[in-house]
Formats: sequence, C-alpha cells, structure tokens
Amino acid sequence: MAGLGLRTLRYPLLWERTAPRGCRLDAIDWRWSDARLARLQALGVTPILGLVHHGSGPADTDLLDPEFPARLADYAGAVAARYPWASLYTPVNEPLTTARFSGLYGHWYPHRRDPEAFLAALVNQCRATQLAMRAARAVNPAARLVVTEDLGLTLSTPRLAYQADFENERRWLSFDLLCGAVDREHPLHRYMRRHDVSARALDQLRDEPAPDLLGVNHYITSVRFLDDRLEHYPAALIGGNGRHAYADVEAVRVCEEDASLVHELLTQVWQRYHRSFAVTEVHLGCSEDEQLRWLKEVWDAAHRCHHAGAPLLAVTAWSLLGAFDWDSLVTRDAGSYEPGAFDVRCEPPRPTALAELIRALAAGAEPLHPALASPGWWRRPERLLYPPIRRDARAACARAGGERVHRFEPA
Repeated sequence: MAGLGLRTLRYPLLWERTAPRGCRLDAIDWRWSDARLARLQALGVTPILGLVHHGSGPADTDLLDPEFPARLADYAGAVAARYPWASLYTPVNEPLTTARFSGLYGHWYPHRRDPEAFLAALVNQCRATQLAMRAARAVNPAARLVVTEDLGLTLSTPRLAYQADFENERRWLSFDLLCGAVDREHPLHRYMRRHDVSARALDQLRDEPAPDLLGVNHYITSVRFLDDRLEHYPAALIGGNGRHAYADVEAVRVCEEDASLVHELLTQVWQRYHRSFAVTEVHLGCSEDEQLRWLKEVWDAAHRCHHAGAPLLAVTAWSLLGAFDWDSLVTRDAGSYEPGAFDVRCEPPRPTALAELIRALAAGAEPLHPALASPGWWRRPERLLYPPIRRDARAACARAGGERVHRFEPA
C-alpha cells in the first residue's frame, strides 16, 4: 500500500475484533494491531483509525444500547493509550447509513424497521463518536475527528417530491448532529422529537467540538430515483411510505440526463458546512476498466472543487483490498468478492490496474490507461434499464442543495 504513494490510510482497529465479548480492556491482545501499525509508522503512512465500521460493537452491546457510547469511549481511550502517536480517528463509519440499514430497513442487527429505532441508533452513534474523541483527546490532545458518511441525492417524479425533499434533508443528519446544527430551527427537529429523541440528547450533541474533517463517501448507487410509474417495474422493486407506492431505483438507470452528479454534490458539502472535507470512499463493483473510469471521474471532480477554492483535501480509493458480499449489503455469506487496488484471491495479493492508476495520481502523473479514453457505463445509453424519464438532475440537485425547507411532514 505504501508503494502506491499513499500518505494516509483508513485502517480498521475494530472494537468487536480487538476487544470481543468478555475481554476486559486491560486484557486486550494487541499483537495483531501492534505489528501492522508499527509497520505503517515505519513506512511514513498516517493511519485514520476506524473503531466501528457498519457493526454494533462486541456481542454484548448494540446500537440501541444506552451504554454503547460510554463503552466505545472506553475502548477509544485504550486505543489512544496504546498508540499515542496516532492522531486521526473515525470512531464510527457512516452513522446515518448504519442507522438506516439497521433501524429503518432491517438489513443489519438489530433488524428494526421503525423511525424510533433509526433515530435512536443514529443519535447513539453520534454521541459515541463524540465521547470516543473526548477519551482519545484526554490521552492525545492533538487527536482529530474524521467523520465519514455516504452522500447521495434523491430525485423523484412530481407526485413524490415531498418524499424526495425529506430524504434530501435527512442525508445530512449525521453531519448536522456532529456539527451542532440541529436546534429548534432545524428542518428535522420536530421529526426527531416526535419519534422520541429527547431535547437533552440533542443538547448534548451540540455541546461537543465539531469534526475536524468531513469525509464524503459517494457511489453511483448513492443517487436514487423515486418513481410512481409502477407499471414499469417488477413487484420486487416496489415499496412505499404508507401514502404512496413507488419504486426506489438507481437514478442512473432511469434518468435520461447524467445523474452521477459528483462535482455538484461535493460543491454542496462545501457550501453547506464551510469546513475541510475529503472524499473518503470511491469504489465501483464492476470490471477493472469501469473501476478506473469511476475513480478518475471522482478525482477530476474533486480537483475542480479544489481549484475553485473548496478546502477539499484528499480522495480515497476504497477499499484497497476489495470487499466480500457487499453486493448483498453483507446480508448473506455468499463469498462474493469485488477486487480493489489489490486482488486478495492471490498470494501475495495481485495489484490490479486500479493500483497503477492510484500510483500515477499520487505521483501527479497523467494516467495513460486506454480505458480512460471511453466513458463509463453510467454515461452510455445502455445504462437505462427502465423507460427513461426526463428530469434535469443537475437542476434538481441544485434545488436540493439550496435554501432549506423549514417544515417537514414526512410519511
């Protein structure tokens, strides 16, 4: 990894693996992480330590446990004491996405499907993030918080605009909570209070320091389209909100216009928060050629933002070693594997074409791979799987990133 020219690496020091159930914090076996973090330090690579990543901690706790924040803080303090030279932390990866998948959609433990569980899990993770950083800073005052979250957009047919408006405000909620922006004037304040989030919990979240760096994770599938033209979709894709039935599909599969919107979404982050940020996950589960095109497109969009004056500091190729079973959101153990910059099905892992592109970008060289001369599948006509609809995705994105709507009555 260091040979690719990387200077910073998101690195897992996962709570449930390092301190599993029944293991006291003073009895952790640090040998695995000691060896690897020492190697990174020797190579001059700065780690961003990830403590919880789409998980819920050891088996004797979960995202809804009132003790989850304090317990994660204890673990973060132990990590900081063990590695006082490490200063960058992501205590919880994608708290909003994890809360949606665990508390609203039922995909992950504890498999709930109600707004109360969703909001409780979100607030718990945000509070855990803050307390973890408080504990890390008690050991290392220079410790800095890197908050990561999936950033997408929801487009829709006119009838479903109210649902799209709600989802487009909700996508910011973890950043807003951790930046102390959720007060009585926030568009989702009444929604949160109606679903059992206490005023005290919101006050506590506002009383802690804001993140040092916002991390934007963006995927082609992050831009969604809500379509009430039910006759065009198989039954498996049709759901609803209790008020209207609709299909929720990848916008790129149904919108005539380009719906990748990378530059527009990055610009929204800058305009909304006015603080340093980075692209912290760029990945595409597809062929090597398409992976190259997607990384280069995000890289170019990030450079446009940076040259326009945005404090956009980095682009992260995620994940270098690929991912298992992400095509099912890790809901089944199918052994499905997507390579990243390295293919771990070989021993030693085989560098892919993506590794060469990363090396060129890190060195400031112009990538020469012939695949980059052609557009990605998300820009080709064959991307459309359903009868296309004409919606100006960029105009809709601009509206969603503009002035806030101050009253919501979501389904």
